[in-house]
Amino acid sequence: MSFFAIFLALLLEQARPLGRDNTAHRLATAWRRWVRRSLDAGQAPHGWMAWSAAALVPALLAALVHWLLLPFSDLLVFAWTVGVLYLTLGFRQFSHYFTAIRQALESNDEATARAQLAEWQQVEVGELPRQELLRHVIEHSALAAHHHVFGVLFAYSVFAAFGFGPAGAVLYRMAESLARRWQPRLQDAPSSAVQQAAAQGWRWIDHVPARATALAFAVVGNFEEAIAAWRSDATRAAQSNDGIVLAATAGAINVRLGGLGLGANLGANEVGGPELSNVWSEGREPQNAHLTSLVGLVWRSVVLWLLLLALMTLARSVG
Repeated sequence: MSFFAIFLALLLEQARPLGRDNTAHRLATAWRRWVRRSLDAGQAPHGWMAWSAAALVPALLAALVHWLLLPFSDLLVFAWTVGVLYLTLGFRQFSHYFTAIRQALESNDEATARAQLAEWQQVEVGELPRQELLRHVIEHSALAAHHHVFGVLFAYSVFAAFGFGPAGAVLYRMAESLARRWQPRLQDAPSSAVQQAAAQGWRWIDHVPARATALAFAVVGNFEEAIAAWRSDATRAAQSNDGIVLAATAGAINVRLGGLGLGANLGANEVGGPELSNVWSEGREPQNAHLTSLVGLVWRSVVLWLLLLALMTLARSVG
């Protein structure tokens, strides 16, 4: 069921992508704000209470619905799983920005490319040089693919092995959202206790998925260079999980990544973007061709994941 649910969810997401301001997003935002208003009292225990309520309650609800549907119909369980994956998994949640920037750069329209990057990451990018623009696009796209696709796939697959896969997908996406939305750079930021809980919770949850994504990139890309970059460069990242993904990406497609993050580079508040200022790697300077290489790397990784899930499904059926 896992293979077919993921495959159908990806097809649906490609055919009918969710709008940016969809109902699920609004509900998640309202829940996150209510939890913060109700539980953020500024102390460390309250920070963990707020994070646990915001991240774990939606995951438990997803698992509860899954269990309640089990006695009635496998088809209902399948439909629920596809629906949850459709809301949590997919390229189209970020790929339109990548496509627009890529087309602008291919047309030498750097102004449009900068405007699209600024809208995507919600920062002022100023007169960012072309190579730096390419670098940021590659870095943010690789991390977006991990956060929106491969990390969700891993979390869902692990939880599915224990009979409640949708809960894993919801938990992963909620934890990532909380880490992105509950940070000091944002206006109206929560207390430091809530910020620390959100950051620490996300590091724990993304620890294994980030390494699974890096390994997938290495397998379908330049394996030796990806592993070498992983070993030597990943610890230079401010967020080590993101650093591992970026280092593997750099080695897999032979591109030089790293430098100042957008906010640090421009003296502006960075909103929603990863802090990349301590990541660096060897490789060629970013070129337009690397965007094509990144697309190929991501899709080959998707095929690898689907192949592994298909083999697991076949083995389970035969067994």
